[in-house]
Amino acid sequence: MNKLLSREALRLGPNQAGWEPVAGGTLGHNQRQPGGGPVPAELIGVRRRHRCYTQLLALCLAVMVTFALPEGLNWLGMVGYNLMPLVIIRGLGEPFGRLPFGRVPHRLFRLLGLAAFLSSLVWTLTPVFMRGTGVPMLVLWGAFVGWSSLRLIRGLAQEPEVSEKVLMGALAGYLLVGLTAGLLFSALETVVPGSFSSANGSGGAAIILTPGAEEVFSSVWTINFVRLNYFAFVCLTTVGFGDIVPLTSQAQMFSVAVSLMGTTYLALVMGVLISRYRGVRGE
Repeated sequence: MNKLLSREALRLGPNQAGWEPVAGGTLGHNQRQPGGGPVPAELIGVRRRHRCYTQLLALCLAVMVTFALPEGLNWLGMVGYNLMPLVIIRGLGEPFGRLPFGRVPHRLFRLLGLAAFLSSLVWTLTPVFMRGTGVPMLVLWGAFVGWSSLRLIRGLAQEPEVSEKVLMGALAGYLLVGLTAGLLFSALETVVPGSFSSANGSGGAAIILTPGAEEVFSSVWTINFVRLNYFAFVCLTTVGFGDIVPLTSQAQMFSVAVSLMGTTYLALVMGVLISRYRGVRGE
């Protein structure tokens, strides 16, 4: 009986299922489902993932809004970038589903996320002339977000139906890929200056320094990377306006990889959502 109630609660979600927390209790141990038993770990994982979908989508949208602010406020986007690994670790860092390799992948994922957070923080605070700090961030962020996308798609595949939270998670994953591409393009431009060229203004530069700042001694957070983030979404959506051009072989291959990731993500997520929708209608 409790198993049937658990499946029904998973389908309805935490709010409609009627969970009632006990005063002073912690999530999962003191919550009760309609049958009177404790809330299964699977339901706790669903609630955690849904909360992550909402937080990640809000954070991604907030970072994109900062790109439209005046140049002196663009550094707020860097704050949002540095918060992303922490949100992802909290929401997607816990194991869910079957664990054929035990808890080792779960721990590695959290360690990789922490390393990505520290590398981006160091890169953001160091002067531009310390170009080597961008290399670890390129590797760690690329690996972490790639793994996060796979875990997010796996979580979407385990959802019992297509709900508002699931759609928010799918959109958050797509924006995360685009913003990460913009961050990696920006790091590549600081490591190898001249990797990208802009056809509009600033002498062809793809990044803009804060007025009055010296290029060599400026910290990375003072640089305006709006154009490269814009170019990242141009690649992700395979639009190709042509106003920003990758010049070096590294930049060109990064651009190709982002285009492939965008189309692959859409194909995988659309397949998952359609299968969930057909499954619910079939029942």
